[in-house]
Amino acid sequence: MVPAMDGATAVVTGASRGIGEQIAHAVAGAGAHTVICARDAEALERVEADIRDAGGSVTAIRTDVRDEYDVERLVETATREGDGAIQYVVANAGVYHGTAGETPLTEESYAAFDDHLRTNARGVFSTIREAVPHLGPDARIVVPTGVVAREGMPGYGSYAVSKAAAEAVARGFAADLDVPVGAVDPGQVATDLSGDGGRDPESVAEMVLWALRDADPSALDGGVIDWGDYRSATR
Repeated sequence: MVPAMDGATAVVTGASRGIGEQIAHAVAGAGAHTVICARDAEALERVEADIRDAGGSVTAIRTDVRDEYDVERLVETATREGDGAIQYVVANAGVYHGTAGETPLTEESYAAFDDHLRTNARGVFSTIREAVPHLGPDARIVVPTGVVAREGMPGYGSYAVSKAAAEAVARGFAADLDVPVGAVDPGQVATDLSGDGGRDPESVAEMVLWALRDADPSALDGGVIDWGDYRSATR
């Protein structure tokens, strides 16, 4: 039987829409008290209400992951609202300035480059770093990523650079911490950020839930688990 998350505390960043919203629903549905954040307070409140209406335990707090003081407040709230320790962290918050596949690095603005790095890489760093003092002994940390972080693909500009940096941040924390920290690559996902034609965010949320609860910790820690790994392990 797949173990439930009853009694655990989870933090999911970037939970106001897309993959993050579905991850928040999946984690709360598995029994964890789920602390969710995003910059869009109105959208975040809608997700909070939906999770609560579905019977989940949830706390929403508006947070900008580019601001370490906001993130510090987020994780401190999580420890107060939960059982005193954070068991699961999903550092999902991310932005894409432009249209997927149509933003070549040769035409990238400095403002877009800077904000991609601040949100998608530094935001992962601040989320994990601020969570560290509050992690339980069996905690797991997952960073959603994509193939653009590892393969040169035209038209993904500094977004791809920022995802590569996020993976490097995850590997660095994996080397320095005693809990598994790893990246999960679900492939193309149909979201406002990446466009149509990809996997349903709900199926991706199930993949992340599996990585948090059931994936081999040695495979997760410092690694990248892709869709093929997930499907092979869950057949």
